[in-house]
Amino acid sequence: MQLTPKAEQMLRKYAAGLAKANGQVDTSRYFSLTNPKETQLRNALLESSEFLRLLPNVLDVNQITGQVVTTGQKGIYTGRKKDGRFSRVLGVEGNEYKLVETDSGSYLPYSLLVVWANAGSEEEFFQRIQAFSNESFALDMLRVAFNGTSVAEDTDPEANPNGEDVNIGWHKIVKDRTPEQIVTGDVTIGGANADFMGLDAAVTDLVHSCIYEPYRNDPRLVVLASADLIGADVTTLMNKIDRPTEKVAAQLIGRQIAGRTVYTPPFMPEGRLIVTTLDNLHIYTQQGTRKRKAEWNDDRKRFENNYLRMEGYAVEHDELYAAYDKITLATDAPASGGGE
Repeated sequence: MQLTPKAEQMLRKYAAGLAKANGQVDTSRYFSLTNPKETQLRNALLESSEFLRLLPNVLDVNQITGQVVTTGQKGIYTGRKKDGRFSRVLGVEGNEYKLVETDSGSYLPYSLLVVWANAGSEEEFFQRIQAFSNESFALDMLRVAFNGTSVAEDTDPEANPNGEDVNIGWHKIVKDRTPEQIVTGDVTIGGANADFMGLDAAVTDLVHSCIYEPYRNDPRLVVLASADLIGADVTTLMNKIDRPTEKVAAQLIGRQIAGRTVYTPPFMPEGRLIVTTLDNLHIYTQQGTRKRKAEWNDDRKRFENNYLRMEGYAVEHDELYAAYDKITLATDAPASGGGE
């Protein structure tokens, strides 16, 4: 497959524009991003993932290692003091984080570039290339966040397709540091002899067993559930509804489990269910370490885009992170959304 003259012309313009925008002569070698380009890339990555932009603590930090950036202290902030005004100092102590070198690389084959060049304007061509790279990098941040268990010197994407060896993600952080927050035994839902009749009951039990007591009724608590659990839950709900119009309406209603908003983030392991607050999940990048490279590689018939930085994950309060390591759906009956 060769580039068509139109696609080649557009790609040359894109590469030249990228170099000019970043003050570079050549983008085929890594170049450092400085503000405002560094901030623009960070914001672009957030906008590329619906779930990633829900997280308020995707932050830049100055050091490779340090204390987790604390955004609040557990407990109440309201009261009174006889001889003055009641107040509580925000907590400054936190768990440690550690950033590691992280290199993301995406590429577009000539065959796709030719299709894109013929499908729209020059501006649309540029936007598609940029959107593809940003979305690939953003989704990998979440892939590692939910699946990462180790930091390998040489990662193996074949053996670890979800980035298990790229970095240590949120679940593994809590599991190693505060294992009582993670239910690791066999947990079944939906069958006659199952531990729970439905996800509502499972979530309610998890909250009362593992979430720090003053926060059990906190409206910020959400449920993060893997796609297989939600799929079984929705199927059971649909089976209870007779009329097609009601089925459509039920699909459009915002899902809740045990009275809490439910999200199904990309790349969550099957059977995984987490209760936490979204601001409890942190992603850090060391400021000043972002580097980019964009190379037109004719020998491999593709356009390559790389993003290098020091990056890592952190959980602010382990007591606000509770999870079932793996829930098994009983084979004799599907999971039910209700605990009634």
